[in-house]
Amino acid sequence: MTIQESVRATTTVEGNVDMKLEVIVIPVSDVDRAKSFYTGLGWRLDADVSGNDGFRVVQVTPPGSPCSVIFGSKITSAQPGSAQGLHLIVSDIELAHAALASRGAEMSGVFHDAGGLFHRRGTEGRLAGPHPSRASYGSFASFSDPDGNGWVFQEVTTRLPGRIDAKGAAYTSATDLAGALRRAATAHGEHEKRTGGNHDENWPDWYSEYMLAEQAGSTLPT
Repeated sequence: MTIQESVRATTTVEGNVDMKLEVIVIPVSDVDRAKSFYTGLGWRLDADVSGNDGFRVVQVTPPGSPCSVIFGSKITSAQPGSAQGLHLIVSDIELAHAALASRGAEMSGVFHDAGGLFHRRGTEGRLAGPHPSRASYGSFASFSDPDGNGWVFQEVTTRLPGRIDAKGAAYTSATDLAGALRRAATAHGEHEKRTGGNHDENWPDWYSEYMLAEQAGSTLPT
C-alpha cells in the first residue's frame, strides 16, 4: 500500500478531515478603491500581487480573524457587490459599531431580529437596538463596501455547544480575551456574594473554569 492509499484508508476509517475556512473571495469593480476601503478599516494587507494580462490578487485580513479576504481582477466571474451576508463575529457589538464608524464605514444602527433569531434578508424584521436580553448571537450591525458587498457584525459572547472544543479555549484577539475576563469577573463577583461576601483566594481556578465552560457552551459555575 502506498503512503497516499494509507492516508485515504485512515481518513475513511476515522470519518473526519479538518476543513478550515481560511479565505473568501469577494467580487469588486475597482481593486484600488476596495483596497483603500478595507485597509482603511484597519484590516491587515497581506498581499498585492499582479500577474500577466491584468491579473491581480489582493488579500486582507480583519483584526483577529483566522479567515482572510481576497479580491482583485480576473479572479472571479461573480458580479461586483453580489457577496452578501459575510459575518464578522465580535464580542461587543456597540464597540465594534463605533470603531468602524470612526473609520468611515457607513454603518446601519445596531439591531436585532423581530423573532429573536438569526437576522433575515435585507432589512426585513429588523428592530432597533441590541437584543433585549443581550443574548449571544442575537445582536447585529451591517455595512457594505463601495461595490455593495454586504458585511454583518454579529455579537457572540457565549458559544453554543460544539463550536469550541470542550477541552480548551481559544481567543482570537486581546479584545476577545479581555471581554471574557470581564464577564468572568462579573460572574465571580456574584459568586462571592453568594458565598458570604468574602474574598475567594482560588479565584484564578474559578475564572478558568468559567471561561472554559463559556467557550464550550457547557454549564457555567455558580
